[in-house]
Amino acid sequence: MTNHQPGRVPYAASGLFPAGPPRRPTWREPHPVTGAAVASGGALAAAWLVLFGLLGHDVGSYAWWTVIAGALAWLAAFALVRYGDRGAGTGVAIVTAGGWSIAFAIVVVRWAVSADWPMW
Repeated sequence: MTNHQPGRVPYAASGLFPAGPPRRPTWREPHPVTGAAVASGGALAAAWLVLFGLLGHDVGSYAWWTVIAGALAWLAAFALVRYGDRGAGTGVAIVTAGGWSIAFAIVVVRWAVSADWPMW
């Protein structure tokens, strides 16, 4: 005796090749991450970092302004990921990490060239 409906091919007990719809509902995310959201979050974070970076008058102040702007941007990214658009939060976090990397590279190059730590 077989356990299948007429017109359907029985499927493996493991579920590897199901013949019909799933036995329980599939949960779909209400706000999926999209490329446009990631790009817009990244663009806003880049503008934010540039505006704060322009407040610096030398390498040290530029680096500190970038650290402060990045910390505020990451707080916004955490809030976006938790309560808002996860794609925009991801874009903000990625670009902020890149901005911090650029500031770190500038500080290290300045330190290597002048042999004087520019942060204080």
